Amino acid sequence: MKYLIVLIFAVLSVQIGCTSSHVAQELVQTTPPKQVTSLLNTSYGPLATQYRSVAEKIISASLADSVAWNRMAEMSDRFGARFSGTQNLEDALDWILTELKKDGLEKIASEEVMVPNWKRGNEWLKLVQPRPMDLPVLALGGSIGTPREGIKAEAIVVNSFDDLSRKADQVRGKILVFNAPFTSYGETVQYRVRGASLAARNGAVASIIRSVGPYSMVSPHTGGMGYEEGIPKIPAMAMASEHADMLARMQARGQKIELHLYSEARMEPDAKSRNVMVEITGREKPEEVVVIGGHIDSWDVGSGAMDDGGGTVVSWQVLNVLKKLGLRPRRTIRVVFWTNEENGLRGGQKYMENQGENVNNHILAIESDAGVFKPKGFGFTGSESARRMIEDIATLLNPIESGQILRGGGGADIGPLMQKGVPGMGLNVDGTKYFWYHHTHADTPDKLDPREMALCVATMAVMAYVVADMPDRLPR
Repeated sequence: MKYLIVLIFAVLSVQIGCTSSHVAQELVQTTPPKQVTSLLNTSYGPLATQYRSVAEKIISASLADSVAWNRMAEMSDRFGARFSGTQNLEDALDWILTELKKDGLEKIASEEVMVPNWKRGNEWLKLVQPRPMDLPVLALGGSIGTPREGIKAEAIVVNSFDDLSRKADQVRGKILVFNAPFTSYGETVQYRVRGASLAARNGAVASIIRSVGPYSMVSPHTGGMGYEEGIPKIPAMAMASEHADMLARMQARGQKIELHLYSEARMEPDAKSRNVMVEITGREKPEEVVVIGGHIDSWDVGSGAMDDGGGTVVSWQVLNVLKKLGLRPRRTIRVVFWTNEENGLRGGQKYMENQGENVNNHILAIESDAGVFKPKGFGFTGSESARRMIEDIATLLNPIESGQILRGGGGADIGPLMQKGVPGMGLNVDGTKYFWYHHTHADTPDKLDPREMALCVATMAVMAYVVADMPDRLPR
């Protein structure tokens, strides 16, 4: 059996495993669907037994081509970064609406969302002493800019909030550099979110963080930051980890560090954007909804391929696979392209508000916003009785090794629904390299693999279809 598994996955790898766009395009044209059979000895529960045959068809159809990767790459290449408040985002949404109609999908709609409108403008950072050097830098989302002449000041490096407390009397009038090594995103991102206010509280004139990520090739990461009320606002930037380490070494040698920082970052009045929605309407209980999706906006660097163009396109392709197979579940499956996840979360909030009382008819919400690398399964938040049903369904995904169900899951855009009691799930993938590219210029299509994206389509499609079609409603 082990060798059979290796052989079958080797064939699938040849079919859709190449990351070349040329090869991926050929796959769309030439790769025929093939039936996937169960590869593992699995003990199926009642739901999995009932849906085993249809799940195999969904998996086969999902793995038959590279439509998802090609569409993600086209969107990324056509429109680039899709930041809230930009024409790029609105042009991408127009294109999506056109393509959805070409796909022949149902109930294509959009809803207006007013979104924050932060502008980066020009920016630079120069090392003045102990030697001249240009240092790549990115302003953090929401930061103010510098005066017209920039800010030239001595810098001081700290490696933690505790280190800042120890050196608090040395900070006034200086540019504070946080050189906090990456441990986990949840822990290290605190320097991005809180760093500027803590720096200003101690008299710093600007704050620069070591980018939040475990690996760098001189690649700064942007991301949202915040200001505490009652504390002066100062410019907040991110630099590459290599340069934060360099400044720390200079300081350790006793060298004076002087930096010259310039930023045109500013906030403008809110702008109009949209959530886009499309669905396969349920055949028996159309008012009951399984909602899936990701966020269509990205940061203003890279092209948002991984975060979260891939997640939105994978969700979109779920509907195309089900349509191709002629599968119309009992309940509605709705895909939402949420806007403004990155710097406001207003798309998810507006969707929940506009649903009104129909939030009670949302059976399950599934979000893909962790990159569409090789899927492992889902994180699930809901009742124990619902979990048992989800775990039963997930055994259908064991043949493609994506049947793992972890405790706790969801996503930022489905958060408002989950707060109203809707069970939530987040697609769980191999995130080994996710934070290498997160919020950087390197978030581009080549970082994603056609085969892995197709596996994500299969994983999302099986779960969404069975929950939408099974006789009993998923309990809360």
